[in-house]
Amino acid sequence: MNKGLLIVLSGPSGSGKGTLLAEVKNKGLDFVLSISVTTRKPRINEIDGVNYFFKTKEDVKKMIENGELLEYKQVYGDEYYGTSLNFVESKLSAGKDVVLEIDTEGAFEVKKKMPEAVMIFIVPKDLETLHSRLVGRGTETEEQIAKRFGKAKLEIEKALSYDYLIINDTIDSCADCFINIIKAEKLKISRKDNSEIIETFK
Repeated sequence: MNKGLLIVLSGPSGSGKGTLLAEVKNKGLDFVLSISVTTRKPRINEIDGVNYFFKTKEDVKKMIENGELLEYKQVYGDEYYGTSLNFVESKLSAGKDVVLEIDTEGAFEVKKKMPEAVMIFIVPKDLETLHSRLVGRGTETEEQIAKRFGKAKLEIEKALSYDYLIINDTIDSCADCFINIIKAEKLKISRKDNSEIIETFK
């Protein structure tokens, strides 16, 4: 059995990452969305092992010491968020494709540890569209929007270090691009079992 693909998806707030993943699911692409480890308390209706793996700070510190996190960060110097290496590797070994929806900092940490990861960056067609989406969500103050917009421009510069760039003009074409990338990656000789190829064409 060939291992699954590890797919890292990044993009600024408002670029449409969540909408994209929902659409590719609708189009029939089968993948597992990685579940993050966190030390924050569960919110109403959040389930351990479904929304997050809820851990104590002591647990997460031990995971860090033991190299059990593929990447992690401390938010506001308090709560930890990270990706369980065991969760990702177990799914990949079972032949499942795994998608990590993370920021650029975490993405580069993943790439260092797992160079075979497929790095995809998504952006809206222009900064004006990005700003409109951030405002349109209606969930943040003008100050928060300005902060996210400034961060977005810095993140977009880092897209040059990714394998693929998808411009989110329409969600349909964006999803098709994502699916085509995964199909192409699965056809790479480097991802095949060479012995199986040789046996097939004897």
